Amino acid sequence: MAGYSVSVALTGSGGAGAMTAGQILLDAASKAGYYGLMTRSMGPQIRGGEAAALLRISSRPISSLDDHYDLLVAFDWGNINRFAAELPLAAGSLVIGDPEQGEVPEPIAKFGARAAELPMKAMAAEIPGGRINMIGLGAAAVLIGLPLDAVLSVLSAQLGRKGEEVLAAATQALKAGAEGAKMLPEVAKLPAAPVDGVKRWNISGNEAAGLGALKAGIRFVAAYPITPGTEVLEYMAPSLDKLGGALVQAEDELASINMVIGGSFAGIPSMTATSGPGLALMTESLGLAVASETPLVVVDVMRGGPSTGIPTKSEQSDLNIAVYGLHGDAPHLVTAPNSIGDCLSTTQWTVYLAEALQTPAIVLSDQAMGQARALIARPDDLPYVANRLVAKDNAEGYLRYAVTESGVSPMAIPGSPGNNYVADGLEHNERGTPSSQASDHHAQLDKRDRKLAKFAYGEMWADIEGDADVAVITWGSCTGPVQEALIRAAEKGIKAKMISLRLILPALPEMMAAALKGVKKVLIVEQSHSEQFYKFLRAHYDLPAEVAVIAHPGPLPIRPAEIVNRLVAWKK
Repeated sequence: MAGYSVSVALTGSGGAGAMTAGQILLDAASKAGYYGLMTRSMGPQIRGGEAAALLRISSRPISSLDDHYDLLVAFDWGNINRFAAELPLAAGSLVIGDPEQGEVPEPIAKFGARAAELPMKAMAAEIPGGRINMIGLGAAAVLIGLPLDAVLSVLSAQLGRKGEEVLAAATQALKAGAEGAKMLPEVAKLPAAPVDGVKRWNISGNEAAGLGALKAGIRFVAAYPITPGTEVLEYMAPSLDKLGGALVQAEDELASINMVIGGSFAGIPSMTATSGPGLALMTESLGLAVASETPLVVVDVMRGGPSTGIPTKSEQSDLNIAVYGLHGDAPHLVTAPNSIGDCLSTTQWTVYLAEALQTPAIVLSDQAMGQARALIARPDDLPYVANRLVAKDNAEGYLRYAVTESGVSPMAIPGSPGNNYVADGLEHNERGTPSSQASDHHAQLDKRDRKLAKFAYGEMWADIEGDADVAVITWGSCTGPVQEALIRAAEKGIKAKMISLRLILPALPEMMAAALKGVKKVLIVEQSHSEQFYKFLRAHYDLPAEVAVIAHPGPLPIRPAEIVNRLVAWKK
């Protein structure tokens, strides 16, 4: 796999400009025709914390960080101890630091990488308005072989509106850094950019989720900002306005989920976006949506927990609350995108499912996808659009909760003639009248369960790749590392099948059984401390006798080498 990508880390204290430099580098890679991925590592502090832009630029599509960084450019060493473990280096890697900042700190030096000095602060001081991050950016671009013209073009587009003096200073600093790089040791170079005629999208997972919701027909959003899900709302707000919809910033998560229930009850496809703490507050109202059969979508961009946890770091530990957190027997949908581009497709599909099945749905994205940016081929257009079964006006003998074979019954929109009914959190009969009778309770429980169990979800339920007697089952942002690991394993003569679940709930035992046909061993890969995904699979699916698990919490991502090593050891 070596030779098709280069990984770069740009680090510094909060405010040093690491993210700005990283964004420009990614945009320049796009302009030069490459694929790429940029994640970010930041502390939870509002000001003064650590920051790192973590990039991988490639001649082929990628959806995973590599095992190590080829180049680390430190604008300063402030707070590096807080996130050094997230910056693995190899013996051939190169670390560039400013001599005024002192020697390479031990948490970085322990990796054994080569070190070089570039007097970025002094070089920037010689340029009126010069900034250290532009010096480092110029050096990084030259070292990895990214065309400087592409970087200058992006710089001009992004800083030109700030005035000629700002752009001139940044340009001069960039060129100074590029010149300084000529005196530094060589580092891994990018291969030639692919000439594939594919137009690249530069998009984050949060933006993709917002776009997927809009494409599916969402026209009302109510939400309270929360890291790392806020960008979903920031993306959707202006677009909703153009589409005749609306976004309301509620006073808290309790208000937002109830506003969403009200919007959907009025007939408008509705959603909210949040993270783990917000989802915890929403669970009671999600039960109301289950009981009243009111469709809605919650995009949960997961972060480290419990409680406030680590707001700026990724983890897959909201699985249990998403699946089991509702009071009583409350069948609902839980889905999970498996890449930045798939945040669009999965969210669009989830809106369609929620509306078709008249039930709440939770989309489990995470910080590793939501706040990361990727250069990807444009995702395929999908046919999934909100299409709710609505009662006709003056329907004879209308029963809102009629027990039907499919479990779905027509929903009357408030104000439609002749179709009044009660919708609340109490158990009810077919008409909607509150009832505590066992017969009504059992019938409605069966109805709500049946509509999810009998629906034909099709191939979207999971991404399945390869064919072997060893399978790797995973989900969400762990999918990218698994995909890359299986390519590397195949080069070592080890074959494995990947099963990445997109539909978490309801469980589909027959579909899984078909996917596992002939499989003798299963490796489960997830990012949680308590093996939540493994235990979920054990509870709902029949797995082969031999099962191994790779499970560790954030903020450290699961990298391809860890999976490859486990498969190699397993073969022995």
